[in-house]
Amino acid sequence: MKPRKIKEGVYWMGAVDWDRRLFDSLVPLPDGTSYNAYLIEGGEKTALLDTVDPAKADELMMQLDGIPRIDFIVSHHAEQDHSGAIPQVLEKYPQAKVVATAKAKPMLMDLLRIPEAAFITVADGETISLGDKTLKFIHTPWVHWPETMVTYVEEDRILFSGDFFGSHIATSDLFVTDQGRVYEAAKRYFAEIMMPFRSVIEKNIEKLKAYDIHMIAPSHGQIYDQPTWIMEAYQDWVMSTPHNLVVLPYVSMHGSTRTMVEYLVSALVDQGVRVELFNLVVTDIGKLAMALVDAATVVVGAPTVLAGPHPLAVYATFLANALRPKVKFLSVIGSYGWGGKTVETLAGMIPNLKVEVLNPVLCKGLPSESDFKALDDLAAAIAHKHKEHNLMD
Repeated sequence: MKPRKIKEGVYWMGAVDWDRRLFDSLVPLPDGTSYNAYLIEGGEKTALLDTVDPAKADELMMQLDGIPRIDFIVSHHAEQDHSGAIPQVLEKYPQAKVVATAKAKPMLMDLLRIPEAAFITVADGETISLGDKTLKFIHTPWVHWPETMVTYVEEDRILFSGDFFGSHIATSDLFVTDQGRVYEAAKRYFAEIMMPFRSVIEKNIEKLKAYDIHMIAPSHGQIYDQPTWIMEAYQDWVMSTPHNLVVLPYVSMHGSTRTMVEYLVSALVDQGVRVELFNLVVTDIGKLAMALVDAATVVVGAPTVLAGPHPLAVYATFLANALRPKVKFLSVIGSYGWGGKTVETLAGMIPNLKVEVLNPVLCKGLPSESDFKALDDLAAAIAHKHKEHNLMD
């Protein structure tokens, strides 16, 4: 794809990766992704903001044909999907300087073997003039690595946000055209990548309120030419209270745990509690992560395998602990054959979650009437807790 004009002297470059379906050998990409770089041509100097994943470096280099000079290569984030083509750009423009935070410099040297002499480090709030365009660098640590920053072009009031406000979407549209689709993709992106750093991201959101932002150009996904809604969405995901929602990831080997799960779902609905159910055998982990953004309660459904929880339930619990959602309550339900430590194991895997553990319900073999009564009690306890925290109408 050729460079695309955003504003006078401001161009999108990069690559749309229509076929990629997995990121970091971990994160599903159902809609592909893009690697966005941006060329800023000032009256005196030119800057390239970010590059592309190494697999797409040839596309960026073709876009740079005919660009006689680049003075600055701004690295918002050292991860290779943004910085991976910096060595090729430096080879073409050896006079260019890599602009990065002091924390990013050694990371880029380690990851890409960029020589130290190629760098300019910038402090929080520092500016570089391109002549008639001014780049202001705003440090945004832990969005989502410790070295990250964003760039604000003062004259055009554009925020080049790196991973902040990003979304994994492959599309030919330069700007957001389907807000619903982008909202879902951005929420998935937040859940999978940003949610563990909510407390720091809250401070960075507050920091950006000082700027008059008319456009947000992220490193993944479409450009927000009406950016208010995505900034408000981030505020909701980061700062608002959880919703009246139980997220229930489960796995069942012989049907007993599934019977318990289905009964609990019905009991919760009768109590006025929303439920999102995830069969871990077939679940898109990104969808589970998105649900955790809003969840007040997580109930893990886990049969016992070799005296402990099923490995898929262990993975889901590990994921929830790593993502650090705003969850307030946790419980476990499931079936066992002769005994085990399912509850103890899962409860011990959530040190990052400040949750209250509600009474688990484990049954031996098929659930009995007393087990169903215990599930009714659990549903009532969850509803009571949600009401106590003003999560229900």
